[in-house]
Amino acid sequence: MTPAPPAPEPVPTVTLYGRPGCSLCDQAAEILAPLATRLGFRVQPVNIETDDALLERFMFEIPVIALGERVLAKAPVRAGFLEDALVEALAANR
Repeated sequence: MTPAPPAPEPVPTVTLYGRPGCSLCDQAAEILAPLATRLGFRVQPVNIETDDALLERFMFEIPVIALGERVLAKAPVRAGFLEDALVEALAANR
């Protein structure tokens, strides 16, 4: 009997904090989509308007992109900087 293959590693989740109608948040999502495919993570959008603590924390900084508790980028999001920050954070997280 052959041993079972190892369980696949969980896919990291990158959180995109934003709010509806935020054009900078939409731009950040567009930057994240191809990076998620290339670097192997999923994007979890979070509407800060649904949580008073998040609204207070990020109201003037959205979009905010985080891996776990580590904030990787805030507005304005620059693609090259974000990719570098994601590569570093994902490597440290594995």
